[in-house]
Amino acid sequence: MESFRTEIENPVVEKDIIELEKKIRQFKGGEVDEEKFRSLRLARGVYGQRQPGVQMIRIKLPYGKVTSNQLLRISDVADEFSTGRLHITTRQDIQIHYVDLERTPELWAQLERDEVTLREACGNTVRNVTASETAGIDIDEPFDVSPYAQAVFEYFLRNPIGQEMGRKFKVSFSAADVDTGLSYMHDLGFNAKVQNGQLGFKIMLGGGLGSQPRHADELYAFLSTDKIIPLMEGVIRVFDRYGERKSRAKARMKFLLKDLGLDGFKALLEAEQQAIPHETYPIAIERYPQVQVANAKVPEVSITDEATYKAWKLTNIIPQKQKGFVAIGVKVLLGDFYTDKARELAHLVQNYAAGEVRLSLRQNILIPFVKEELVPFFYQELQKLDFAEPGYNKALDITACPGTDTCNLGIASSTGIAAELERVIKAEYPEYISNPDVVIKISGCMNACGQHNMANIGFQGMSIRTKDKLVAPALQVLLGGGNFGDGKGKFADKVVKIPSKRGPEALRLILDDFKATRHGSSLADYYEPKGDHYFYEFLKPLTQIDNLTAEDFIDWGNNKKYEKAIGVGECAGVIVDLVATLFLESQEKIEHAAEALSEGKWAASIYYAYQSIVNSAKALLTAEKVKTNTHASIIKDFDRLYVETGKIDFPEGFEVLALQLNQNKPTEEFATRYLADAKKVLVRLEAFRKLELEHA
Repeated sequence: MESFRTEIENPVVEKDIIELEKKIRQFKGGEVDEEKFRSLRLARGVYGQRQPGVQMIRIKLPYGKVTSNQLLRISDVADEFSTGRLHITTRQDIQIHYVDLERTPELWAQLERDEVTLREACGNTVRNVTASETAGIDIDEPFDVSPYAQAVFEYFLRNPIGQEMGRKFKVSFSAADVDTGLSYMHDLGFNAKVQNGQLGFKIMLGGGLGSQPRHADELYAFLSTDKIIPLMEGVIRVFDRYGERKSRAKARMKFLLKDLGLDGFKALLEAEQQAIPHETYPIAIERYPQVQVANAKVPEVSITDEATYKAWKLTNIIPQKQKGFVAIGVKVLLGDFYTDKARELAHLVQNYAAGEVRLSLRQNILIPFVKEELVPFFYQELQKLDFAEPGYNKALDITACPGTDTCNLGIASSTGIAAELERVIKAEYPEYISNPDVVIKISGCMNACGQHNMANIGFQGMSIRTKDKLVAPALQVLLGGGNFGDGKGKFADKVVKIPSKRGPEALRLILDDFKATRHGSSLADYYEPKGDHYFYEFLKPLTQIDNLTAEDFIDWGNNKKYEKAIGVGECAGVIVDLVATLFLESQEKIEHAAEALSEGKWAASIYYAYQSIVNSAKALLTAEKVKTNTHASIIKDFDRLYVETGKIDFPEGFEVLALQLNQNKPTEEFATRYLADAKKVLVRLEAFRKLELEHA
């Protein structure tokens, strides 16, 4: 414990890490229920892995920005606590695998020495804030969205309103109208706009992927930058109170918005305005760190293969709006690289660029602020690291989640088929190395971490069963998805299900037909008039399963016969509620509320008190096996079953007491009074439960 204090200067972070260490000891000693502990560790970036006894650690890197020092620190941690492999996710995080649970507090403490956090990287929280990797350098952007993404990250980190929602909440920022932040598939998406000289955003609400993808609705065509944080706080408050909590399949924002309708959601949003502590929240962009480019001399370089160099420049050099600079795209196969290369890259950008890289939504690395005259030198240095492969953000650049490599929910290998498809493209379709028209994405299950259902060509891991009850790995082929810019996109259609080993042949058939009939169109335009039936017919021969060979029962990247093995998913941090645990949580919330009150954080104190009140009511309803799907239903059902029947006396009603939080401004006076109410509720409901048990 003492070692954490010597490494951490921030007392809030220190408390976080000590709490994690304490909970691990309690869990190991049998004092904390496994499901409760799961929720706590997920909110601290510690995720169960397919392999027993080890954890995946997700490192939260807002909008993918990583400084040289941070990359060096992450590399040191990955070597000491893991295998030295770093995995870039489709949400601009870095994951490391095979970490011992008991060492996670020490790992986190080391990361925090360079201001890198695990906090809320997993679980039912506001997840990593993503953004266009070209933010700040994009020649088409109206302004740099990076400071706004940073401000959102800072405001909602450890904010009680976003700690224990029914499901995760995802946010993105797009630098320009091409919408490389993919706002249309996020819970909340911000597209940079300028209106009458004022900076702001187009706001998209309620998008999502998964088994039932939903296109986000336009909430506002324009909202000034000082309104985005109050808006997001209101959205989360509504989601927290009215969002589903029991059924994971219905617990995302997209389902709530579908049920309420946009106008219904806006009405609830308006009802929350009194409780939000800021009507406006100006973001001080002048405090955002200024770019510092290294003043390095241009080393002498001799390019031996001019043709290869030109091919690389064609696909991997991105123009910058800053005169005299370019950005360099580094294609990272499946998002995986190792610490030896990471360290060299960190030193390279520190000494010859701006000392930072950006991780991309397509699992790559972008190096901004490279002086044009240094491009040959960078090419030479990146070649030494095997980081100079052409095809950045082109058809060859396939996105894939870890799938059955490490994920509990993986059904079929996504990394194995991705590697094979890249091999096929290189060998048989070299023109696609420099072609941006085809986007290929692969997920190992329906959850769409590989974003397969927004791709031009998508593959989803599945399984098939033969007449003899034999199970083989399979792929769902999806076609026709695409990002059309400015918050508009299309999700891919499910076309056909085939054995995994026929994935490469499916790709050949699609690309050959595309080449023969495209007439200069993009793949999305080529698909639309033909429709899924056309593609089903010519892919149908690949669906036959009465002619499977022994090879078809071995998944890509494996040498053993396929076995379908799906563990317990932890993407949402589901908690099995127990009455005693809920009352314990209520007491913890009261303690948090009291602490926040003493620190002058009125809004935070009020929300903790509200959570305690709802938890206490939920405890009694759970004991009676009453559904507790939403906070709103808990409050109403408690009134109906306990207050209206005279079992427990609340003169003005429980709902009136609980929902004081959105009827009052967050002042010290109200926070003090509301905390006292929460304490009374807990005492009375615990006493009622005790009497129930005594007379049972």
